[in-house]
Amino acid sequence: MPLDGTVLGNCASEQMEALDEAYGDDDSVEIGAVLTIVQVLKRLDSDDEGEPGIEDYSSTVRIRHNIADPYAAIGYLRAAEQSIIAQISGGEEQ
Repeated sequence: MPLDGTVLGNCASEQMEALDEAYGDDDSVEIGAVLTIVQVLKRLDSDDEGEPGIEDYSSTVRIRHNIADPYAAIGYLRAAEQSIIAQISGGEEQ
């Protein structure tokens, strides 16, 4: 079965809607760096003893970005981490 891109597409669409809501009327802004992180789950057919029917998954993380400087890419990852920590701590969503 081919990959279903619905989850990724919905996330990108929601991000564009949020950006448009926040900046849509401002002609002085443009999108700069873009970074996507996707977890790919692969269903395994059996457990360690070879028993079928037990749902187990392997997980791979894939990343794509348009950031030329790898140090800047790391900085954006750290900024995203801090944003998530702020959300967990009761801060506002960004």
